Amino acid sequence: MKNKSITSRDEDFAKWYTDVVSAAHLASYTSVKGCIAIEPNGYAIWEKMQEILDKKFKELGHTNVQMPLLIPESLLKKESELVEGFAPEVAWVTMGGSKELEERYCIRPTSETMFCDYYKDHVSSYRDLPKLYNQWCNVLRWEKETRPFLRSREFLWQEGHTIHATEEEAIKETDKMMEVYKWFHHEILAIPSITGRKTEKEKFAGAEYTLTNEALMYNGVALQAGTSHYFGQKFSKAYDVKFLNKENKLEHVYQTSWGTTTRMIGGLIMVHSDDYGLVLPPRIAPVQVTIIPIGSSSEVLDLVDKYELLLKNNGISVTKDLTDKSPGFKFAEAEVNGIPIRVEIGERDLKENKITFVRRDTREKIVESKDLDIVKYVKELLETIQKDMYNRAVERRDKLTFEAHNLKEMENILNTQPGFIHADWCGDETCELKIKEIKGCKSRCITEEPLIDGKCVCCGKEAKYHVIWGIQY
Repeated sequence: MKNKSITSRDEDFAKWYTDVVSAAHLASYTSVKGCIAIEPNGYAIWEKMQEILDKKFKELGHTNVQMPLLIPESLLKKESELVEGFAPEVAWVTMGGSKELEERYCIRPTSETMFCDYYKDHVSSYRDLPKLYNQWCNVLRWEKETRPFLRSREFLWQEGHTIHATEEEAIKETDKMMEVYKWFHHEILAIPSITGRKTEKEKFAGAEYTLTNEALMYNGVALQAGTSHYFGQKFSKAYDVKFLNKENKLEHVYQTSWGTTTRMIGGLIMVHSDDYGLVLPPRIAPVQVTIIPIGSSSEVLDLVDKYELLLKNNGISVTKDLTDKSPGFKFAEAEVNGIPIRVEIGERDLKENKITFVRRDTREKIVESKDLDIVKYVKELLETIQKDMYNRAVERRDKLTFEAHNLKEMENILNTQPGFIHADWCGDETCELKIKEIKGCKSRCITEEPLIDGKCVCCGKEAKYHVIWGIQY
């Protein structure tokens, strides 16, 4: 039976999304406008994301650091493009206690400035390079319109910052970290994504170029889910970050940054979840299995304990629900929280030597012998669920991927059913802005795929790029 507290996804997608966030106790609104409280269920997902990504970053040689939350205005202004890009979103601190500050401090919207300030005092020779740093922190951007996880004023993220002795090394780092985000989405979140380069208009303020990881939500709206920026020497020249190269000559370092945020939780919801609540891929689920006893006989409870211990000792995240709530309530609770597998153990079934498994992704009930190899069975089922969720997401994305040859075709697609739209572009920003007039459609990324017909979808002139377009969150 459908969860009564959740609006139908096909009836009102925006309301459905916020209903799932609330019903699964992922986040709640606060008295601070535009900022959410991330609840235990939501934070547990973020912790799992941190755990997996942090391990990957460290395998690639990165070290975690922490930079100040506040940035002096004079320091921020040294890189003009960054200032211009973030000016509308910056929050300023002007008072320290009861005294007005001599200089304003901005609350970090991003940390390139403070990393550069650090680098210039800690790098002198090529032997000091590369510096491969990552920071897990919160940032503040004064967004006009907010939605839990997708766009809030304060959010959690990781921001990688690296400097290198050569352009080649920095470019390699930029590409490598984009591949990490793509791997994470495909293999862990079961979300198929596309990667490519942002246009000049859409790139990160101050970057030479930006690579992006783009995912498509169930409703056909795109979500930017990780970016990697190549700065070249733009920031190092602005902040005077130099080193002595192997020829004993002073040179500015080559720099990158890359990051992803708690908006990935929003992506998980909008790609996989349904009218019954949250649906989580097993590899990112904080709890992979819940065991629910039906009845309180010693036979039932002994088997619950036995299964819990076996699964836990074999690396599977498992809980058992021994509360005095009704079985139906427990089932609904496990379902709305998105636990991939539910194991039901009842007195009546045990008399027939049976137990029941329920898949959260399909809600399918599977009756098996209680004497099965529980560890082997559960591990195989978790992998099947992970694979099936990814394949369904690919199928949905492909269904909502279109091709347009002129502006009229693009408009018809966006007015009927938004999605990823493949179309050629001449490279002129005028055409990019003209396309944006249609429901706010933006370039998602420039791909390396061949041109479709060689004509700009907007002006009809000779095209330079094959671009994927779409409406974004």
